Amino acid sequence: MIRRLYDWTLAWAAHPHALWVLAIVSFVESSVFPIPPDILLIPMILAAPHRAWLIAGVCTVASVLGGVLGYGIGFYAFETLGEPILTALGKADSFEAFRTHYNDWGAWAVLMAGITPFPYKVITILSGATGLSLSVFIFASIVARGLRFFLVAALLWKFGAPIRDFIERRLGLMFTLFMVLLFGAFLLLRFL
Repeated sequence: MIRRLYDWTLAWAAHPHALWVLAIVSFVESSVFPIPPDILLIPMILAAPHRAWLIAGVCTVASVLGGVLGYGIGFYAFETLGEPILTALGKADSFEAFRTHYNDWGAWAVLMAGITPFPYKVITILSGATGLSLSVFIFASIVARGLRFFLVAALLWKFGAPIRDFIERRLGLMFTLFMVLLFGAFLLLRFL
């Protein structure tokens, strides 16, 4: 089943509208969607390494724009959604201290979440909810997401065939590692 999904993704990655799909996935992943854009980014670059920089650029721009949507969700919907939840959990008082602490270090949180497998959408929404400076948020997002996607593009552009061969021979292992990282990120969120 994993092999069929991988082959289907590679075939879709070569589709003429694949950049639009990647842009949509990157946009919604930054605010609400649980699946990272890497599932399309990687096979798209493997299928067309000469377009690696364009693909990474589209992914970066769409992801940052989606992050701004996530920021807006946190900024505008926190009072109607987040605050009642915190009050019900008895955490409303501690949120103010958290807000101050987060805004002192928020740019670093955005950078770390934008580069690592940690769900970026959590940080986008949290940045809006705490009122992190929008310009700081956008700058940190551009740096982080650009670094992440362009680094992947550079590695795949330079070492594409060997990496593709490695992935295809160890597809089950790669899928398992991806799921462990994804699950680990969600567990980490739960305990924060």
